[in-house]
Amino acid sequence: MRIEGITDVFFDLDHTLWDFDKNSALAFDRILKLNKIAVDVNDFLYHYVPINLKYWKLYREEKIEKQALRLGRLNEAFSAIGYQIEESMVDKLSDDYITHLTAFNYLFENTFEILDYLNINYNLHIITNGFDEVQHKKLIQSNINKYFKTVTNSEMVGVKKPNPKIFNFALNLANSSSSQSVMIGDSYEADILGAKNIGMEVIFFDINDTIIDNDIKRINNLIQLKKYL
Repeated sequence: MRIEGITDVFFDLDHTLWDFDKNSALAFDRILKLNKIAVDVNDFLYHYVPINLKYWKLYREEKIEKQALRLGRLNEAFSAIGYQIEESMVDKLSDDYITHLTAFNYLFENTFEILDYLNINYNLHIITNGFDEVQHKKLIQSNINKYFKTVTNSEMVGVKKPNPKIFNFALNLANSSSSQSVMIGDSYEADILGAKNIGMEVIFFDINDTIIDNDIKRINNLIQLKKYL
């Protein structure tokens, strides 16, 4: 069951270590109140969450730019709940969201335990599609930055997972190779298939019981990585 020959472990950040959904919900609750936007935050999030996933997929596939992602997801969410909002306020909310998102830093269960465990025998790294200006804040303010020897984000490379360029960039930065490395992430398309396609071992952090290839190793709690590493 254990994966042999691994020296370097690469993690995705959002939805894998850093509990994006929980932290994002708290950030929206704060900024909607700060800006006196009279909507029910749960109703807003019910629509926003799938819209955000859709926009991130478009962004990952290079079909939209960063600004279109940041504004489009908000415009569409407010439209879905029938709330009329000024363009200037959408701009402000977009900025406020980035500012306040890293004020909340809940991590998935057993994050510290598994990082302490892995840190003894492996070099640990991050590969993320998230925005550069917030990803480092998340790592520092959640107190996990100390575990990672390298952090690769898509803005550094100019492409996003699953593009092989970002994985190869991260491997070079880590002074490692695909045969010595494993990728752990929550996105089957971006993390798992992207890393697998360049020859890395992969472990799918799957809390939604996704129907996938049975040959893919998967976990639904980070502590289960002890089975493989």
